[in-house]
Amino acid sequence: MNQNTGFSLMHPVGTDIKYRRLPDHVMHDLGLEAFCQALSSDAAERRLVTNILSQITDDADVAAYRRQIFADIIRLPELRKNMMELFDKIQFMKDFSTMHKTSDEELGLWHLFHRLDELDSYIRTVETMRDCLSDERIQSEGLTSLRQHITKLYEDACFAEMKKDISALKIKASDVQSVTLGINVNERFEAVSVGLVSVNRKPFKKSGIVSNFADAIASKDKLRDTADWDGDMHYQLIDKENNANVSSFIEKLGGFTALRSNAFVDGQIRSTVVRTPEGDGTSNSTFYLETIINKMLSSLVKKLRDTLTKYANVAIVNVSGLVPEFIYYIRCAELIGNLMEKGCVFCEAQPDADEAVSMSAKGFYNLKLAMNMDNVSEIVPNDLTFDKEHTVYILTGANRGGKTTITQAVGQLFVLAQGGLFVPAKSFRYVPCDCIYTHFPADEDKTMDLGRLGEECVRFKEMFSQSTGRSLLLLNETFSTTSFEEGYYIARDSVKALLTKAVRTIYNTHMHKLGEDAEEFTRESSGAGAASLIMRTEDGKRSFKVALARPEGSSYAKDIAEKYGVTYDMLVSGS
Repeated sequence: MNQNTGFSLMHPVGTDIKYRRLPDHVMHDLGLEAFCQALSSDAAERRLVTNILSQITDDADVAAYRRQIFADIIRLPELRKNMMELFDKIQFMKDFSTMHKTSDEELGLWHLFHRLDELDSYIRTVETMRDCLSDERIQSEGLTSLRQHITKLYEDACFAEMKKDISALKIKASDVQSVTLGINVNERFEAVSVGLVSVNRKPFKKSGIVSNFADAIASKDKLRDTADWDGDMHYQLIDKENNANVSSFIEKLGGFTALRSNAFVDGQIRSTVVRTPEGDGTSNSTFYLETIINKMLSSLVKKLRDTLTKYANVAIVNVSGLVPEFIYYIRCAELIGNLMEKGCVFCEAQPDADEAVSMSAKGFYNLKLAMNMDNVSEIVPNDLTFDKEHTVYILTGANRGGKTTITQAVGQLFVLAQGGLFVPAKSFRYVPCDCIYTHFPADEDKTMDLGRLGEECVRFKEMFSQSTGRSLLLLNETFSTTSFEEGYYIARDSVKALLTKAVRTIYNTHMHKLGEDAEEFTRESSGAGAASLIMRTEDGKRSFKVALARPEGSSYAKDIAEKYGVTYDMLVSGS
């Protein structure tokens, strides 16, 4: 049971959804592994789609919500393209972002403005997604609600205002022309500390340092009572050997710094200083320039870190959390769209709450079979209905006549429909199932060890105990690993038990007598009905069409003999 109150493309907002995970072998038994494999070359994306399809809920509103979203996405290929480009940018930012850096190291000017630069990218990401979802052709509740959700996130975070602030702060590196430092001295005129005064757009004018210094101390009236700079200052390189260090710092500083025409710092920052090294230290002062700035801004950056991370979470965590769900719809839309171009028929499934008719499928077919066919016009479609009179189908017919194919196809319809996808049929109306159970024997699935009758019984009992009247059971030659008499005895009781729960079931079997007894099972039931379903033959040839009728023959042994090539004709001909 998953309780979700946040926004999701998998269910309406605020709903409390109960999920049941399909048993691991079900996707394989239904042939849907091939569908998931064909979706993407990315293993992570294939696992994502498999995981979503395997999480089953019988909530009809969820199925309808998903179907509407899928209809929008498959109808709007440009939306898919724009979203995938956006997701690539989001992933890049997540991989290389510094937003979640939480170490206690001193955080300097570069880090501060790099974070502002990232935030600007995050804001643009939210704007891009909002613009993508503003397409007037979008009709689904999910995507229109997402647009409103994204807009609200944008407004609540005041992104528009912050975007203006960031734009005002960002400036080209070439605009950084000089940095003004203030040096405190002792009575012997030894430098004892240095502090940042301002970051400037204009360079200082070169002049003679000796003459300037002499002029400054020649008379007492030249001594200043305050440390405030009035702009009357000249500049001379103190140590040419240190010029490269200053250039290196300016290069780092320029790309991410904020500047003003006047002094960049206020009085509090002006008074912030760090101690220079012991001795006169003045020739090494440029080595400490970045350290000085970092010391002053470290506290500020740490305070901004939490604020900026919060905004980044709005833009990235909220948005990127929806990326896997979008990927699910987009990859499925691409594959189904390609199959439709190939000529395959798909329709929008219609979830229903009417229990009287729990499934009505018209013109449906096996998706795995269609994916492997070069000429899909050769597909043989079928019709089938689950209702009170037809709750358990006993499906019989000639070997290789399509029994397993039809059994798989019914399961595929429910899995794809409840995943919100278009389904391989002309029309499909259904009551969602709470879980799907498959029982395919070892000779149909080499990966499962069902060679012994005891194992089959244990598995069936477990499935039966977990199933409900809203489940779907697909049985493929169950209890056929023993003699006909023993298998029929167990199968008969199993069908009668399934009718007591009214579990929708297709029982694909060679036991023709079981199909002949369908009417008797119905008479003994208290509401649900069993029906004999056959794979019809025409002039002795397999038609791959199903029909409600009594079994065409009772030669179970003949079918088995044909299956394993031990009829007289097959043995003699060597085929």
